[in-house]
Amino acid sequence: MNRRAFFASATTILVAPLSAMAQQPGKRPRVGALGTGRPELLQQALREIGYVEGQNLAIEWRDVEGRAERFDDLAAHLVRLNVDVIVASNPAATLAARRATASIPIVMVNTPDSVQLGLVASLGRPGGNVTGTTTLSADLSSKQLELLKAAVPRAVRIAILWNPDNPWHPLALKSAQASARALAIQVHGVEARDVGELHHAFGAMTNERADAVVVLSDPMTFFHRARLADMAAKRRLPTMCGVRGYVEAGGLMSCWAQQEDLYRRVASYVDRILKGARPGDLPIEQPTRFELVINLKTARTLKVAIPRSLLQQADMVIQ
Repeated sequence: MNRRAFFASATTILVAPLSAMAQQPGKRPRVGALGTGRPELLQQALREIGYVEGQNLAIEWRDVEGRAERFDDLAAHLVRLNVDVIVASNPAATLAARRATASIPIVMVNTPDSVQLGLVASLGRPGGNVTGTTTLSADLSSKQLELLKAAVPRAVRIAILWNPDNPWHPLALKSAQASARALAIQVHGVEARDVGELHHAFGAMTNERADAVVVLSDPMTFFHRARLADMAAKRRLPTMCGVRGYVEAGGLMSCWAQQEDLYRRVASYVDRILKGARPGDLPIEQPTRFELVINLKTARTLKVAIPRSLLQQADMVIQ
């Protein structure tokens, strides 16, 4: 789905300059992949521009498996390995990598609000060692709530499942609360730091008579996405999630930047950095392609009649 159709405030893609420095001939570069929940996306994107893992590129994969507190240790390990660049797949991973090194280039992906989080000085001139892609919580929250309300018109009380330990979530929750007023709905945050707290969180949603729930993307909920979908289904709660992996696991809907497109951009950053570009000189890009994914099987289970107009907007419908 084209960003222009999603957000009125479309942003022009910034073109990054290349430096004159080049990767040393004959050296096989090594990329650290921190928190990559979908490794095949990074592998495919790199392969499309000529980097094949095990042939002319080594990739050190490090995933926290839903335990975000491990990011600092894994980031420090990648620094000790002296990788050439770190690809960080979410805000917690990006911040951990930034704490671990001020010299190794970091390419972020799926990391909203990079300026507000203090990761970069500005989108046009990030400075430092962090670059990559970003978006804004306000844009995402507004669109996710709008789409969820369109799918479930009866929903007037919507829970926001968030993790207080996730550095991005307080900003996203605040944006959702601001967006809710324009849609004449009530939103309330429900906390879950780990999988054990998910049960209590869904109990709280039931007690507060939530009609639906927005799940803010998080390493913990993504790792346990099938369990999360099952909990929501048992309580008849329609879910709006971030990346489409949640919906493939049984969630109702997702709205996020198109992942294949994002990782192609990431691969481009990695390529330019390996050829000598300085990350601080590479402008941050905002996604131009967003996707709406709907799981009709889940809709039937929840007895939610998705309007035809919404199905026509969807980029993917899971039967």
